[in-house]
This record gives sequence, structure tokens and C-alpha cells, in this order.
Amino acid sequence: MISEQAAAGVVEAVVVYNGRVLLVNGQPGWELPSGAPEPAESATATAARLVYELTGYLVDGSTLLRPAADTAAPDAHSFVVCRLLSETPSAEARLGAEHLRWSPFTEAIGTGLPGPVRVYLEGHTPV
Repeated sequence: MISEQAAAGVVEAVVVYNGRVLLVNGQPGWELPSGAPEPAESATATAARLVYELTGYLVDGSTLLRPAADTAAPDAHSFVVCRLLSETPSAEARLGAEHLRWSPFTEAIGTGLPGPVRVYLEGHTPV
């Protein structure tokens, strides 16, 4: 089991629901909701907060796929699988519906997602 400690670098949220993953319109294309943790915030708490702030969806940051290898590095990445807790986003989201996309796992796997995320989605793709 991976212990929870304060996150550093970038946390990427892998929000899954019904065989689909939530992507946001980023630069240059569709990507996972991501951002930096607040001081002393764990990766799972960061993921849940970021998803809500960006998309308005309430999620739990349930599973840390992989902590950042070098937690002191400013560009380190952690990946957190999140379960969707609300099917309707809050109106307080920073991003509108046109900037959100629920992509089937099989489609998302080919979009250049990071390795640990692709491996997770491949292992959880509905048959």
C-alpha cells in the first residue's frame, strides 16, 4: 500500500465512470484534470479538489496509481484514480461543458495519456 503524504509537483486525476474517463480541453488537446497541490495536501485530496474546481464534479480521490518518483521535483507527476460521486457537475466549475469530455477507455488509451494511466485503463476496460 502506498502511504499518503503531502504531494509535490503535479497531480493528475483519472476520473472514471461507466467505462469512460473524464478529459478536459487543455494545451494542445484533451488531457486529464491536473494541477498543483496546496501546502500539506495529499495527492488524493488534491485530485478531488482539482476535479471539483475545474469540472464541478464531486469525486473521491480513491487510489494513488503511482506517487511522483522524486517528490521534490517541481515537475514530478502523481496519478490518482477517482470515482465519480455526482453525475451532474456544479455550476461553480471553472470549465464549461464544452471543455469537458467523457471518453471511452479504449479511445482514451490512444490519446497519449501517461503510461501508468494507460496501463490502468487497459486493465479496467469493460469487455
